[in-house]
Amino acid sequence: MRVLEGRATIEDVDAVVAELATIGDEHGCTVQAFDARYLVGREHLERAVELADRAIERGENVARDRGVEILLYAAGRRQIDDALTMGVEAGALDVAVLIDGVDDGGDAEDAGAGASDVELEARDSKIAAHEADAAAAVRESFALNERPTLGVEHADAALVRDFFDVSEAELAATDAELAEIVLERVALLDVEK
Repeated sequence: MRVLEGRATIEDVDAVVAELATIGDEHGCTVQAFDARYLVGREHLERAVELADRAIERGENVARDRGVEILLYAAGRRQIDDALTMGVEAGALDVAVLIDGVDDGGDAEDAGAGASDVELEARDSKIAAHEADAAAAVRESFALNERPTLGVEHADAALVRDFFDVSEAELAATDAELAEIVLERVALLDVEK
């Protein structure tokens, strides 16, 4: 999994989403853009990918598209329209673009029963190369001004609290940080199905 972080100016959201899908298709990767203000860190995206892939493997996914399923988990929501709030919008904004390669036989995390270490290493190298190529294509077409955008220090705390329904009372009642509470919300999506 790779994440490109930076500032982008988006004029046509539909065109950007279509271009990212094309790049993903061309390079055998899922490419999904997020409004970085909603993301509390890389772990947020890692957890969303892990849970989305597990839902897909079990046939419990809501979305047909892996990128949209990842978006649903990142948002901690089952409604696609609600989750799209975390996607990109028109204008200048901080973004995080997730690039996650998939093996020809399925998910990148699927080790493949009975595969040797050499076979797994070759597969991982192939996936990493696809992700690198996709990242280069995203950089070229997205005109991304790269800079850090992930993490609580870059997120909009008030926006995150509102989106994930984290009250001041909840924060006061726990030793957990905002990022930990958001990751819990992401994980609880499976329980709430």
